[in-house]
Amino acid sequence: MIGTQQLDDNLRVGVLALALIAVAVTGAIVANQLSLGFAVAAVAAIIIFTFSFISQEIALYILLFSMLLGPQFVTQSEAVSFYRGRGVSLRFDDFLIAVIGTAWLMKVAINKDFGLFLRTPLNRPIALYLFACAVTTLNGYLTNPRVNPTVAVFYILKYFEYFLVYFMAANHLKEREQVRRFVITMLVVCFLICLYGIYQIPSGVRVSAPFEGEEGEPNTLGGYLIMMLSLVIGLLVTQGSFRNKLPLLALVPFILVPLGATHSRGSWVALPFMLLTLIFFSKRRLAIIIPMMLLIAISPLVMPKSVIDRAAYTFTQPEEEGQLKVGNVNIDTSTSARLESWRLILQYDFVKRPLLGYGITGYSFVDAQIPTVLVNTGLLGLLAFLFLLGAIFRNALKTYRTSTDPLYSGIALGYLGAFIGLLIHAVGANTFIIVRIMEPFWFLTAIIVMIPGIEGRENLGKKTNTALHTLTKTKVRLLR
Repeated sequence: MIGTQQLDDNLRVGVLALALIAVAVTGAIVANQLSLGFAVAAVAAIIIFTFSFISQEIALYILLFSMLLGPQFVTQSEAVSFYRGRGVSLRFDDFLIAVIGTAWLMKVAINKDFGLFLRTPLNRPIALYLFACAVTTLNGYLTNPRVNPTVAVFYILKYFEYFLVYFMAANHLKEREQVRRFVITMLVVCFLICLYGIYQIPSGVRVSAPFEGEEGEPNTLGGYLIMMLSLVIGLLVTQGSFRNKLPLLALVPFILVPLGATHSRGSWVALPFMLLTLIFFSKRRLAIIIPMMLLIAISPLVMPKSVIDRAAYTFTQPEEEGQLKVGNVNIDTSTSARLESWRLILQYDFVKRPLLGYGITGYSFVDAQIPTVLVNTGLLGLLAFLFLLGAIFRNALKTYRTSTDPLYSGIALGYLGAFIGLLIHAVGANTFIIVRIMEPFWFLTAIIVMIPGIEGRENLGKKTNTALHTLTKTKVRLLR
């Protein structure tokens, strides 16, 4: 038995050594044949792959930093340009996830004790949604000449990438200390992003995250900040030492300032819904309501004029073609276009292909999540998407209601607020496909799903230790 185990271990080490040698040789060949940029990328891939293979936790930390701090790849290819135009970008973290994911899959293949996809409550909803996207897009490709198969594959792979982040994190999470470290890392990244946002404010541009290109994506940063602000508030209003919460308290204004400077009205609309969700579920409502009322009271005095003007612009834009009217009030063209896309899809285009839709890329770009899912994947895709969202919400709510640890309940509460905030944000954006929102979102989702199991093992361990301690004391008394 021991000999067999030793043989298996030696075989795994041998396979690992051969794999690393093969990767190194391949990297050397690639580096010798390609330009300096590609050579650097090849060497970086080898280094990241090696670290990822040795330690999945190191790989996840690298991934957390790259989610918001990784650059965007710029290319002139028609397919990729169209792909980016639909609200999806190719970024450094796409490359990073491919490398880390490959290392993870190889590690799973070598070590039979690791599972490929851990069984979680979201496995079935995730599989159903991916299946719906694939089936409806295949149908669109066969029946709709507008479907671009290359871009459609990119689009579906982007969803798969998010789910891969979820499974990699879920497979690794085993104990409370890991959860704490990952959450701290996410908050540190958020702080760095906020510093970068504040740095941009004097230039007068709408604030966006680093490496967003010339135009930037302020609405994306706004959605991300809504999510992180909710997490911070959730952690703040749970029980715990005030001293330990001072860094969280200090982080709040650092988030609010760039959130205002994004001039993202979709994010601003999401903010009150996020706060109301936190108030509704929180056991310490006054800890949210009182600061919120104070902030509302002083906001006219401290809010920049540009923020006020941006909010008012919705109803004060000079009259232009394409504006909708509500009574005697004109709605600005940007908001009008989003509302009009909802109307056209629901009233005209959806009914032409109600079951399977037009296929991904088979319909013109729509900057709103639900209409996009509906028109691309029909009722099949929409029901699968709503089933996935429902499963996420139910598990988050269950985690919040059953957790007794302040850290776990704070994360779960913040996640609930973030989830509702992002749903509102998605009314005017493709929030659930945007890279810089969904990668941290799915990492947080993995934490939320794994918390009950981690806490259950902790409680079982405490009970076992208590029982052993009681048994030991009983034996000592009997001996006496």
